[in-house]
Amino acid sequence: MIYLDSLASFPLLPEVYDAMCESLKEDYANPSASHLLGTSAQEKIENVRAQIADRLEAFPSEIIFTSGATESNNLILKAHVERALAQGNIPHLITSAIEHKCILAICKHLESKGCEVTYLAPNNKGVVSPESVRKAIRENTILVSLMHVNNELGTINPIREYGKICFENEVAFHTDAAQSFLKTALDVEDDFIDALSLSAHKIGGPKGIGVAYFRDLRNKDLQPVIHGAGQELGIRGGTLATPLIVGFGAAVENFEPRYEKAPFDLLKTNLLDLLKSHGIEYYVNGEGQTLDSCLSITLPNIDVDGLLRSTKDIYSLSQSSACSAGSIEPSHVLSALGFDRARAAKTLRISFSFYTQAEEISKLVKDISYFREG
Repeated sequence: MIYLDSLASFPLLPEVYDAMCESLKEDYANPSASHLLGTSAQEKIENVRAQIADRLEAFPSEIIFTSGATESNNLILKAHVERALAQGNIPHLITSAIEHKCILAICKHLESKGCEVTYLAPNNKGVVSPESVRKAIRENTILVSLMHVNNELGTINPIREYGKICFENEVAFHTDAAQSFLKTALDVEDDFIDALSLSAHKIGGPKGIGVAYFRDLRNKDLQPVIHGAGQELGIRGGTLATPLIVGFGAAVENFEPRYEKAPFDLLKTNLLDLLKSHGIEYYVNGEGQTLDSCLSITLPNIDVDGLLRSTKDIYSLSQSSACSAGSIEPSHVLSALGFDRARAAKTLRISFSFYTQAEEISKLVKDISYFREG
């Protein structure tokens, strides 16, 4: 199987597998227990918490472990809005039309609770302009939530500019950084970030573990989304999954050096050159500042649906994000860029891993050429 869907989930790193196997054998005690095995597990958890905080230029006390970025997004948005509603206010939240589907679903839910939401439109390159953020801020705006790297286009949004605008207007700024962590520059201080979401499986870690970062968490009066026995400062109840957290730490330690050395730019250039040499017309979506490890590409003269159906046992490929892949509707991201249903159906999302070979790209282009129309 040729895996070209790393934005959906990056292949598990071998160091992560080894670390988790060892933890599964050794760290069976409850980390909240006061005996030696419990405190040993808790120490490993705190080491990873500090490790992640260090990469974000945050404090360990600002890091909350969750089940993934979807839970983190729920925790962050709901905590901010529900606090404002409890104070008798009508809060206003700003996001964009091309956010991860979970953000859009959360916003729709919050609207039903009385929150006002503004959905900003991107430009034709898939980027939300900072000026549109500035213009959308109102007197009752409490939070701006805009992703760092788009999960379909790979476009890198100017979060530092968003964050500075929010800081100047005394509005909290949240970014979903699941696709950007350890792949491009990210610093909660320099980027004026007040809250942030991460997911381990986007960097070769295990599924089921993520992070919610809250600036100065101990001084916030936030309502928990999951009530429990006081774990994670009472914000997120439940026994912590030590092996998953240990795996997250192993991913943080080993992912970035490999990502920096991987020849993603050469793979992308090779793919586009081969399409051109085969006479295959294409359009790259979201051109500009993007991750080298992925691209969204429209092939107007190719039966993309036929390609995906006929080669599903050969390639791991998708037309959009994994969260939208089962939908009969076109990608909401592509729709926001002005794509009609027909054009969206001609679009592929290709994302590379550390194991992607040039020969696999050559085979893909050759197979694409078999599905010409007309």
